[in-house]
Amino acid sequence: MLLKFHRTNLQEKLIEALKAVLPIIVIVLLLGFTLAPLPSGVLTSFLIGSVLLILGMMFFTLGADLSMTTIGERVGTAMTRSRKLQIVLPLSFFLGFIITISEPDLQVLAEQVPSVPNSVLILVIACGVGLFLVVALLRMLIGISLSRLLIFFYLIVFLLAFFVPDNFLAVAFDAGGVTTGPMTVPFIMSLGVGIAAIRSDKHAADDSFGLVALCSIGPVLSVLLLALIFSPEGTYLMPSVAEPADSIALWQMFYREFPSYMKEIAIALLPIIAFFAVFQIAVLKLDQKTLVRIIIGLVYTYVGLVLFLTGVNVGFMPAGILLGELLMSLSCKWLIVPVGTLIGYFIVMAEPAVHVLTQQVEEITSGSIPASAMRYSLSIGVAISVGLSMIRVLAGFSILWFLIPGYGLALGLSFLVPKIFTAIAFDSGGVASGPMTTTFLLPFAIGACSAAGGSIVSDAFGIVAMVAMTPLITIQVLGVVYRFGTRHTTKQEPSLTTWDIQHDFEIMEL
Repeated sequence: MLLKFHRTNLQEKLIEALKAVLPIIVIVLLLGFTLAPLPSGVLTSFLIGSVLLILGMMFFTLGADLSMTTIGERVGTAMTRSRKLQIVLPLSFFLGFIITISEPDLQVLAEQVPSVPNSVLILVIACGVGLFLVVALLRMLIGISLSRLLIFFYLIVFLLAFFVPDNFLAVAFDAGGVTTGPMTVPFIMSLGVGIAAIRSDKHAADDSFGLVALCSIGPVLSVLLLALIFSPEGTYLMPSVAEPADSIALWQMFYREFPSYMKEIAIALLPIIAFFAVFQIAVLKLDQKTLVRIIIGLVYTYVGLVLFLTGVNVGFMPAGILLGELLMSLSCKWLIVPVGTLIGYFIVMAEPAVHVLTQQVEEITSGSIPASAMRYSLSIGVAISVGLSMIRVLAGFSILWFLIPGYGLALGLSFLVPKIFTAIAFDSGGVASGPMTTTFLLPFAIGACSAAGGSIVSDAFGIVAMVAMTPLITIQVLGVVYRFGTRHTTKQEPSLTTWDIQHDFEIMEL
């Protein structure tokens, strides 16, 4: 029975992964055979990386469902039941800290930032996430409005931004996106669900979202403060694009990387497993069936992340750099804007954490916010953000020209939509900017910026921040449409406990 259950679920996850990744493969192949001819070795490594990516997504999404979400919900419920802030707050900080250190995306960003030691940057960002996870849990327990907190903290962020050198600004905002990746999102979101589960008021479900939104602010603030201490002077080292000479060299490219990612993901998962083991013995005392389910899920998560990260780092990163360089070298440089927009539309569906978010939103709202409506909204938002990022690469605009009006609009919309849409929108911003963004879109922007002769640190960096920003607007616009569509039926703002309006979103999905 257990084997049949896993086989059925693996088939479902495989179909989801194929639907997500195939459009990207088609776009890259079309570009490779027309506008941007890729070397055969790079194209072959991209295709092998795509296979690993699909398999990795399949295993990871099932593993997250079985393990990370279960652990997060049980830990969140147990922590809140104690009702002792002297226990809940330090534990929350510790959880945020160890999960952030476990995030693979953060390692990728740290290696590319000049002048700041990797360990310093990672520890500072981890402290920022831990501190804001404490703020997020306090908000849930006390019932503070998410909109007001977001406005307060983003005002501080943009005030600090004016004192930070331009060539470190984009890196600081990118930090907020990379910390909410495949390791962080399933755990933090389910932690919120677990905490909300023991509240009896009608807004408890609404407040279960918003943890990722606040945890995305911590890294930005901490890196901005770090920039005031460290001199952000340094030389950016362009990633080298290796073209294998033959099939043996191609195999060795992947073979050499597998052990390093196996070790990296093992180290990343170890603190979470150790914490859960201690919590299980001391507090949870889960039954054997649940424990077996969690252990199997952790194995799937480990295998999935190893395959996924090997595929995107070895196969996707070189293809992204070369595509950006070749498209920017064309006589019609502006073509990179629509091409980037098209890639952005499809690439967000290949983010592992996006599947976790959309499924949890659909489940916790009992289908009132369908996963398909979320996916379309995210795709539109990311498409716009990548297009704007390519305009930045072409024109060399400061990232603040886009972030200040963008966040201003997003925060303004928060007063016009039901609270749940604001929380989900700001959560979605962090979720959309995951491994695919750091290993394909960022190299794509770096390659284009290098060919254009721009400043990579100030012009190419920032695409992660842009990807994290636009979903805040598009999903809240979805909320405006929802509110307008239901105004004729009720004058009272609905909560999740009274939503039963699946048909209202069918129009949006068309």
